[in-house]
Amino acid sequence: MRAQLRPTIVLLASFTLITGVIYPLLVTGVAQTIFPHQANGSLIEKDGRILGSELIGQAFADPKYFWGRLSATGPFPYNAAASSGSNLGPTNPALTEAVQARIDALRAADPGNTAPIPVDLVTASGSGLDPHISPAAANYQAPRVARARSLSEEQVQELIDRYTEGRQLGLLGEPRVNVLKINLALDGIEE
Repeated sequence: MRAQLRPTIVLLASFTLITGVIYPLLVTGVAQTIFPHQANGSLIEKDGRILGSELIGQAFADPKYFWGRLSATGPFPYNAAASSGSNLGPTNPALTEAVQARIDALRAADPGNTAPIPVDLVTASGSGLDPHISPAAANYQAPRVARARSLSEEQVQELIDRYTEGRQLGLLGEPRVNVLKINLALDGIEE
């Protein structure tokens, strides 16, 4: 029994040290050296004040801002500690009510806009934290934002164009607009 116990304890201690201490320290060190911005949460900072993260959406309800996707997190929107989808199926009345409520809010905020509402403005992402909207969703909101800020639609369109991110590596994903970044630009607080 003793002959088996000693190697077992040595292996447990060795693997605990390797996988629980050495490997995490090595990965953290490499990440902090090569990708410090990403390793620290991709935070947007201005004058020493953290304004948000590029990776987690924020709730904007004022008509002078672009609105992001719905958040399915609880107990408040974009709660990073509760990342998840809503798990509501397409025939669930609660999903239909949430989508209709968002459609009503978008129509009330811009009653003259009769364009079709892009789907990403009325649905949540899989994580409930998505910080991006499609360029179509940004373009849909441009007239409202321009009026609320006394800007021309051309000025707002220039911002949308500037803050539209392309596909990753030229082929992964879809073009997208980071809602926090474009709203900070509207406020004159660019990173």
